[in-house]
Amino acid sequence: MFQIGTLRLASNLLLSPLAGYTNLPMRLTIREVGGLGLATTDLVNARSLLEKNRNALKLIETSPMDKPLAIQLFGSVPEEMRDAALYLESIGIQSVDINMGCPVRKVCAVGGGSAMMKQIDQTSYLVKMMVDAVKIPVTCKMRLGWDDENWTAPGLIRALEDVGVAAITVHGRTREQGFSGYVKLKGIRLAVEAARRIPVIGNGDITTPEAAKRMIDETGCAAVSIGRGAFYNPWIFNHTDHFLKTGELLPEPLFAERIIVMSRHLQRMIEVFGEVHGCRMFRKVGPWYSKRFGPANFFNKRVVTLSTKLEYDQLIIDYSKWREQFLDGSGHLLAQYRSQDPQALYHEDVGDQPSVANRQSIPVPGGPVDLW
Repeated sequence: MFQIGTLRLASNLLLSPLAGYTNLPMRLTIREVGGLGLATTDLVNARSLLEKNRNALKLIETSPMDKPLAIQLFGSVPEEMRDAALYLESIGIQSVDINMGCPVRKVCAVGGGSAMMKQIDQTSYLVKMMVDAVKIPVTCKMRLGWDDENWTAPGLIRALEDVGVAAITVHGRTREQGFSGYVKLKGIRLAVEAARRIPVIGNGDITTPEAAKRMIDETGCAAVSIGRGAFYNPWIFNHTDHFLKTGELLPEPLFAERIIVMSRHLQRMIEVFGEVHGCRMFRKVGPWYSKRFGPANFFNKRVVTLSTKLEYDQLIIDYSKWREQFLDGSGHLLAQYRSQDPQALYHEDVGDQPSVANRQSIPVPGGPVDLW
């Protein structure tokens, strides 16, 4: 068990908030596969939530199967953030997370996201107002700092501990980096060492169970939060949980199992967003699943024009037949068509220099903001 304040979780593996992606259908799909301790929604504007903006309410949509759940808020007005937290507590949300890591200019320009790391006194006041107002755990997600000359995370962690924050997630990049470069494990380690009582959660470039274990071992973080790795492999939580407990790596899911899970994901998107909008949104999701299919250009060309469930069903039939040409007599992909070793997607670093040249093989999904 892993605990954040009064909230007891089944594992120390968390789903990071990804704008435009970590919606209810995705969260339910990952929960069904297993291994997830806590999921967090897309970042939600506190003011929009208080104004009952339709889009904001859609971002926090949940269901009885979607627990435990944290809602991530962004904003810079203490009273608005407090009142939004009170509202979320009143509707049964289990935890509230404060976004202090979003590098997008339009979020930082209004004092939210990474900009909060530059104003420790004001940020501490805002967090204290929220903590004092609600009984559910209040957590924060931040970066190492604004740039490499200002790693403010350790000092901010101390200040936020003093006002009662329950846990802090640290993304191992600065705001200046965005999602380029590589995660600095030594920076996360400094953040962990700064905390006296609360758990620090590591985040960044976790694409395999081995990468999660390495982050825990080298930084001392109590848990890991996984974002892009969940797109490459929704099974990463299940497999990582098993690996951390036993040291055993589970086999990769078969193609048929991947299709079943992907199909359930689409069905949930249709149920939540309607067929037309759900299929349109799935155009961005399908290609992430196909990264583990082997040759997938046939699939990708058609999934990005998807409009109906009937089209999807026919696509799966057609693609499965097309894919047969790349299989051996046992139904497995021929060696030359197998996906790149997923471990290579994790960027090993030695000192301050990268030792793996394919860092760009972990792209950032396009979302409703420039970079989530």
